[in-house]
Amino acid sequence: MAVRSGIGFDTHKLVRDRTLILGGITIPSDSGLDGHSDGDVLVHAIIDAMLGGAGLGDIGLHFPSQDPKYKNILSMRLLEKTVCKLSTNGWRATYLDATIIAQFPPLRPFIADMEKNVSERLGLECTEVNIKAKTTDGLGFTGRGDGIAAICVATLESI
Repeated sequence: MAVRSGIGFDTHKLVRDRTLILGGITIPSDSGLDGHSDGDVLVHAIIDAMLGGAGLGDIGLHFPSQDPKYKNILSMRLLEKTVCKLSTNGWRATYLDATIIAQFPPLRPFIADMEKNVSERLGLECTEVNIKAKTTDGLGFTGRGDGIAAICVATLESI
């Protein structure tokens, strides 16, 4: 059995009058993430990490923002499609470690729900998906509240 790792990153700006979705969970906020899809940076980073680990490129290659069929699509649906792509190519995720970088809103109350949501889509135990939230203590675009970023490392095994 072969084991690989992949790393993923995503960032989107925050805009008013848009729902904030992270890890497929709606977070109470007066701003949401701008994007062609629902803008879920956490799921986008997870997808990138999984595709990278499998040697299958990145999210833009498989789900281009120029394609109208992905307009406003839920990123959890893209994650499900990614799981199928990995399986078709002989891979499955066995562990994820991800960090959301956001000054606000406070995300700690939603982390367990995000972990449960992601782990269910991947067919993993909740203990095999680790999600953290960090601030930048007011520094940079995330610290100013202009956007949110996420980074993920995925461990994959051949099937």
